[in-house]
Amino acid sequence: MALVSSVLDLIGNTPLVEVSELSPNPAVRILVKLEGQNPGGSVKDRIALAMVEEAEKEGQLAPGATLVEPSSGNTGIGLALVCRVKGYHLKVVLPANVSEERRQLLRAFGAEIIESPGAEGSNGAVRLANRIHEEHPEWVYLYQYANQANPKAHYEGTGPEIWRDCPEVTHFVAGLGTSGTLLGVGRFLKERNPKVQVWAVEPPAGEMVDGLRNLDDGYIPPIFLELGGPELLDRKTMIGPRQSIEWTRRLADVGIFAGISTGAALAGAARCAEQIDEGTIVIVSADGGWKYLSTGAWTDDLDVVVERARQTIYF
Repeated sequence: MALVSSVLDLIGNTPLVEVSELSPNPAVRILVKLEGQNPGGSVKDRIALAMVEEAEKEGQLAPGATLVEPSSGNTGIGLALVCRVKGYHLKVVLPANVSEERRQLLRAFGAEIIESPGAEGSNGAVRLANRIHEEHPEWVYLYQYANQANPKAHYEGTGPEIWRDCPEVTHFVAGLGTSGTLLGVGRFLKERNPKVQVWAVEPPAGEMVDGLRNLDDGYIPPIFLELGGPELLDRKTMIGPRQSIEWTRRLADVGIFAGISTGAALAGAARCAEQIDEGTIVIVSADGGWKYLSTGAWTDDLDVVVERARQTIYF
């Protein structure tokens, strides 16, 4: 193991693990990129560091600056980690019904929490953060949903890593959240091989799957349209909370303890595998399972867990 000068140097270069025993088609391989290995525990460490470094290059961040960012997912944790290391103060706007693990991690890294109405979900957090920024223009607003550094981090990092480790990839399947992962990785892979297909996983309209969004719910990330998301995607497939939890449990069968959005991505990969003759599917495991323990996702009755997920945002 190499010696690094900062924990931030450990972001990226995550392992790719084969889980083809979970594929419903023996002619289709499935590989999982374990982003939970990042120091902040999720794929969002990549964009957190990229957005902060880009703001520093542009002169937006003076020493001790204050940042504000909406998040119901892992971006808040990643930014809290980066800001703590770099000496910035972070205010995170998040729904009131997020999991307790999330709150504790944010506070552990010194972030201040501003609550938005839980019933409004992540869209409500975005609206409140926009208003706060208007009232406090002196606070730096990175705004992951419209920040070009978000997909750029995946175009320059995640995508090249996948291509390096698995140049035979035929399909890339990932959850549709801010859309940064899909846009960055998808564009990089298609530039290397135009035959690679990009599939997005989204929850049914009105239902919550941690870290994912349905574009019909009223908010489309600006970067998705600006960077040609509709043209880049070959297909969208809907995966609900029950399927997400079921496939999260199946990952544990092969020793991978991952978050619920990984289960959703794996369910999407399984559906893809059923519909193609042969190929190699790569999915991104957005985070590990440690922050989901309070859901009982691996131990409680499935119906109970699914109902619980409708009440609380588990990031």
